[in-house]
Amino acid sequence: MKIRTIIAANCAALAFLIAGPMYAQDAEAQTVTQNLEAAIPNIPGKSLIALEVDYAPNAASAPHTHAKSAFIYAYVISGAIESKVNDGAMHIYRAGESWSEPPGVTHSISRNASKTEPAKLLAVFVVNTNDKALTIPIK
Repeated sequence: MKIRTIIAANCAALAFLIAGPMYAQDAEAQTVTQNLEAAIPNIPGKSLIALEVDYAPNAASAPHTHAKSAFIYAYVISGAIESKVNDGAMHIYRAGESWSEPPGVTHSISRNASKTEPAKLLAVFVVNTNDKALTIPIK
């Protein structure tokens, strides 16, 4: 069972890594790098996946949702990130600031707040191990 959990977490992370660059304004404007993935041993069926998202100046992700089970903690490593979820207000988070997103929200805006400086974000997902896609574009 442990092997299946690890394989499923790998598949979920890979799906996000493959899809991630498509959401940027161009393929090199946003890079997603897996930082960590692990099954959560005391919560069967759940995994922890951490991703670093590097935004080039003025880069943005297309509007999206995340896996229905995904609880997300986001931490700005450098630069500033503009974020808006559901009908909430737009907020600019600067290096050292963080926020969370509950399962099922629509992330209508996620972008670098600067037109000249890069930004980096750490996104930590607590997600059902069998979820295939971490990020789903809104059409």
